[in-house]
Amino acid sequence: QVQVVESGGGLVQPGGSLRLSCVVSGSRILFKDYSIGWHRQAPGKQREYVAAMSSGGPTKFADAVNGRSTISRDNAKNTVYLQMNRLKPEDTAAYYCNVDGSSYSQVILGKGAYWGQGTRVTVSS
Repeated sequence: QVQVVESGGGLVQPGGSLRLSCVVSGSRILFKDYSIGWHRQAPGKQREYVAAMSSGGPTKFADAVNGRSTISRDNAKNTVYLQMNRLKPEDTAAYYCNVDGSSYSQVILGKGAYWGQGTRVTVSS
């Protein structure tokens, strides 16, 4: 059974940085073949797309984080990282990893096969 676990959230001051991790385990599919999407949900708001990385390496970012964020992956550790810099109070949210073994577009849409439980990011002074 596929498990997706996010970590790395916490309390950070505006202007600070965080690196979120998404670990995938229990899959028959090689991790390198997964596309990964990051989404977030702020209190009282709908979930929104943040960033994604395809199995082949291309990345895509939402306008809200473009230029402040990067995605990388370590296939040996079954892990994708979302590095977020120059954090703003409006980045405060629970961040979720959406994983799919066959479709990059699906994880961008938040319709990938697997979700994690999320990691909470709070940006506040």
